Amino acid sequence: MSEFDFESRIVDIPDYPEPGVVFKDITPLFDDAEALHAVIDAIADHFAGAGITKVVGAEARGFLVGVPVAYKLGCGFVPARKPGKLPREVYSESYSLEYGTDELQIHRDALTSDDRVLIVDDLVATGGTAVATARLVEQSGAKVAGFSFILELSFLNPRDVIAADYGQEVYTLVKVD
Repeated sequence: MSEFDFESRIVDIPDYPEPGVVFKDITPLFDDAEALHAVIDAIADHFAGAGITKVVGAEARGFLVGVPVAYKLGCGFVPARKPGKLPREVYSESYSLEYGTDELQIHRDALTSDDRVLIVDDLVATGGTAVATARLVEQSGAKVAGFSFILELSFLNPRDVIAADYGQEVYTLVKVD
């Protein structure tokens, strides 16, 4: 585990986006070179040697984390996008949100049955996006090798949601109880 103090670079924004919510702003981790290197190195180093062949990141902040992690691991990156953003044939997966549903898609030819996939995102809250992304990976025939997030809202029990369908490791840099 990295000795870097990730939590000190996360800024609490009270009453955003609505009263009573404390938003955890992780953008200071991206605008500081030392912090950015520490984030990417911690995730990539943790999964080095795990046989990862592709990283999948959910739109949009999962791209910010996933691409440099893939680069460091020496593998490819696959974006999981909102509907209508990908130009070729796609796999789709709908999932529940607190106030409705959403959907993610990946290109049908982005992954193969030979791929071992690390799912990366900036934040895991309820686990719904992570599970939907894992289901997209499975639709392609690839194998989910693990999950990694910068920030985990552990009081929402996302690990329980992920563990209900996936036994792979969930690695996070900062947990908020």
